[in-house]
Amino acid sequence: MTEEKPTKIYRAKPTPGAKPAAGPAAQPGAVREGQRIAKLLARAGVASRREIERMIEAGRIELNGDLVEHPSLLLKNLTGITVDGKPVAEPSPAKLYRFHKPNGCLTAERDFSGKKTIYDVLPEMERIMPIGRLDMNTEGLLLMTTDGEFKREMELPKNGIERSYRARTFGEITQNQLEELYRGITIEGMHYGPITANLERRTGRNQWIEVTLTEGKNREVRRVLEHFGLEVSRLIRTRYGPFVLGDLEKGEIEVVRQHDLVQFRKSLK
Repeated sequence: MTEEKPTKIYRAKPTPGAKPAAGPAAQPGAVREGQRIAKLLARAGVASRREIERMIEAGRIELNGDLVEHPSLLLKNLTGITVDGKPVAEPSPAKLYRFHKPNGCLTAERDFSGKKTIYDVLPEMERIMPIGRLDMNTEGLLLMTTDGEFKREMELPKNGIERSYRARTFGEITQNQLEELYRGITIEGMHYGPITANLERRTGRNQWIEVTLTEGKNREVRRVLEHFGLEVSRLIRTRYGPFVLGDLEKGEIEVVRQHDLVQFRKSLK
């Protein structure tokens, strides 16, 4: 009877000067230089870093047939890496898409309650991930990418990327009140940074308001406008950074020119 080979587990490289972690020492032969496996897999479009961490915890990722234990394992490339037993290809250049998200669908890959998601609307295509999210009943521009690392870069608050929205509201509001938002506002213990808001047009007590912000906290536009006693009946994102919704029809998706994407990424550095 052939003796079964014990499973080899790849752990992260210890931080220089740090005390050794409790438990068994890292296996000899583990790769000691390069980039974190979670970052490489995110760049390859496998999933977001957070999702990759969960996949590693679930034992779904292996290196040369042996389990990977930690998302900070350093690798030079993805040679020998498998996810659910399938080899992972080296990342191709990032792609960016403009998608007109309709209202009534979740910005999620799946929903166990059976609600419709953006992937029920999108056509059959390569795996793409949303950059940030829009609420179920918010429509408009949703950027999608093949590169999980670029997704993370776009979502980092420190990059201060502007998002613009148009909100159809009902109630009384003045431009002077809206200009107070430029100093930031705290609502029920949640602080929101500077917001630019302008009245576009008004018919009776109905008006369209254009809102531009950089933080993009959960339901930020709705909460800020409701703080003024306004009812928001429609919310459309029209811009994310230099990328605009334009004349995209609801449910339509269009790739951004590679030149425009490269130029934008240079501006983030």
